[in-house]
Amino acid sequence: MEKLYVLAIGLAVLFQACAPAPAESNESAPTASNDAKAIKVSNMITDVPVKLGDYWYQGKGEINHYKLEQNRYKDVHPGEVVMVFVTEDFLTDKQVKNDNYQNPNSTGVLKLNQIRRFSTGIYDYSIMTSVFTPVDTDKFPHTLKVTQSSQDWCGHTFTQLNYENDDYRYQLRSYFESEGDVDKTVPALLLEDELFNRLRMNPELLPTGKIKVLPSTTFARLKHTEFAPMDAEVSRNKYIGKDFSGENLMAYQVKYPKADRTLEIVYEAKAPYPIIGWTDSYPSAFDKQMRTTKATRTNVLLTPYWENNKLEDTAMRKDLGLEVNY
Repeated sequence: MEKLYVLAIGLAVLFQACAPAPAESNESAPTASNDAKAIKVSNMITDVPVKLGDYWYQGKGEINHYKLEQNRYKDVHPGEVVMVFVTEDFLTDKQVKNDNYQNPNSTGVLKLNQIRRFSTGIYDYSIMTSVFTPVDTDKFPHTLKVTQSSQDWCGHTFTQLNYENDDYRYQLRSYFESEGDVDKTVPALLLEDELFNRLRMNPELLPTGKIKVLPSTTFARLKHTEFAPMDAEVSRNKYIGKDFSGENLMAYQVKYPKADRTLEIVYEAKAPYPIIGWTDSYPSAFDKQMRTTKATRTNVLLTPYWENNKLEDTAMRKDLGLEVNY
């Protein structure tokens, strides 16, 4: 009986951990079709000349590793983030990678795959976000697609945004009863998820001042909030904090007053504008205490990673600060 009682307590604790927070309001070489030309941006982003340099057209991907301190539940948990930036050709009608080059509706994009892993006590989380941002921002001023999946020991969710008819078609598939399946349309505003791509292309592409922003899909999932526009105060200034070090660092900051949240992304002021790290401060939904998520870059590697798939290539994981073996 005593064993059964202990087991019941354990299951109750796990169930509480899995409960949602209180609701709140195969690869090929990267290519691009004539996308290194000078372009001008419009609409939501500042009208300045930009050019995606030769750095991005070497037939390689840039892999960044970050040490992560993740705000979750009532603690800040250890983890890591891998961010992979690579250029590729993307079909604008189907909104998938151009594999066969038979469809003329294609444009070059800068793609970000961000993989975030962290543990919460005994169990862990894995969150992946993919963002497809066209380089030709004059013709395609909006990011065309975002996908995000979140997995933990309780279950998983999937979110997708597709740019259609000057709006985003939003889909959510969740194991939580309070969320379930959601299909709706949201305005095509600046996406927090696209900020990393925009910064890597040219920080001056991004707006400043008081604007409306669609918050990150990861924030929406971890906080279990409705995905909807939020008022934001956005600035771009020289970095004066103490969390990150380097030369000529800049900070792009997004404050969400109603959420009591501040996101600050720190990057080098010179192209290709490496992301040195970021902080994301907001109150936990579980005890309302303010805590900060922080990601600090530790390693970077420029390589055609889709070819580095042999057993002997496992040693490259050490160069990235990743675990060599599982």
